[in-house]
Amino acid sequence: MKRLFLVAVPVAAAFGWWLWTANAKPPPAYRTHTVALGSVEDTVSAVGTLQARTYVDVGTQVSGQLKAILVDYGAKVEQGQLLAQIDPTVYEARVAASQAQLLNLRAQVTERQVQLTLAEKQFDRQRRLLADRATSQDAFDSADAARKALAAQIAALEAQIKQTESTLKGDQANLGYTKIYAPISGTVVDITARLGQTLNANQQAPIILRIAELDTMTVRTQVSEADVPRLKLGMPAYFTTLGQPDRRRNGELRQILPTPEVVNNVVLFASLFDVPNPGHELLPQMSAHVFFIAAQAKNVPVVPMAALRPVPRQRGQYTVRVLENGEPVERTVEIGVTNRVSAEIRKGLQPGDQVVLDAPGGAQAASGRPDGGPPPGGPATRAPRL
Repeated sequence: MKRLFLVAVPVAAAFGWWLWTANAKPPPAYRTHTVALGSVEDTVSAVGTLQARTYVDVGTQVSGQLKAILVDYGAKVEQGQLLAQIDPTVYEARVAASQAQLLNLRAQVTERQVQLTLAEKQFDRQRRLLADRATSQDAFDSADAARKALAAQIAALEAQIKQTESTLKGDQANLGYTKIYAPISGTVVDITARLGQTLNANQQAPIILRIAELDTMTVRTQVSEADVPRLKLGMPAYFTTLGQPDRRRNGELRQILPTPEVVNNVVLFASLFDVPNPGHELLPQMSAHVFFIAAQAKNVPVVPMAALRPVPRQRGQYTVRVLENGEPVERTVEIGVTNRVSAEIRKGLQPGDQVVLDAPGGAQAASGRPDGGPPPGGPATRAPRL
């Protein structure tokens, strides 16, 4: 009997321990975030394209067939370098004709000057004879008229010479325009004309190619009218490209164009900033994901926006729940720079604090309180998207 008692006691104790542990509630599990030092940026995002800060569309001032293109895509050119040539045959003929006309007019002037010299002598002779009453008044007047007529003819020929010289200068200029030179140093980024193409410059100057100076690129972004008031000239900006999404290139907002573009009923304003491009890695028409930094804070305590709860009827006041001894305790915090993901904590939290992002399942998760009651200060409200 005694032996049976000794066996029954441990069995009863084990059974009691099993019942106690089976009915005990496990401690609630909270999803938390450890407050740590970090950076927060409040940005205005936009999509843009790259273009050269300085570029020139090189065209032709004369019409004709494109006889030669002496450069190719990507070629480095220097200012004054020969780029292309228009067929000069017609313009050479015009120059030759103007030069021949000029020679003819000068020869006529020489002839009239010889005749004028003779007419002056005849007039002088008639003047002396008339003084001696050895000739008639009619002969004297005829000699005087011939002298004056020759002088007038010479004056007319000299005017024609000036006109022909002006025409010759124009013909020579047009002949010079058949050779197209680089107006700036840079890189050939586009060629729009083709060898043998006939170019008509009578209505507008046809574009042959584009030269761009690629050492400095301009990022041209389209910013919606809702975000434009947040932009300020000189504010920092950065962008990434599709080919290098992890590399940030920085600049400062230089200009906001006042005339908008309307795309699918959306009003967009072009905003420009420049970036250095010494290695020419950036090329025209590349896409850019742009961020204008409206505010930023570095090396400050940061928490997710999901941990913040706004205090009803108290603008700018927020609360968080912090784990203390395994239980969430509510604290009021002061925030600074925020974005859609994170917020700067200026007062109320320290690095290392464990903030509660959500409560365990059931009523606690829905209410935000461990006891399942309503959240502090009334129904929970989503944090504003600042």
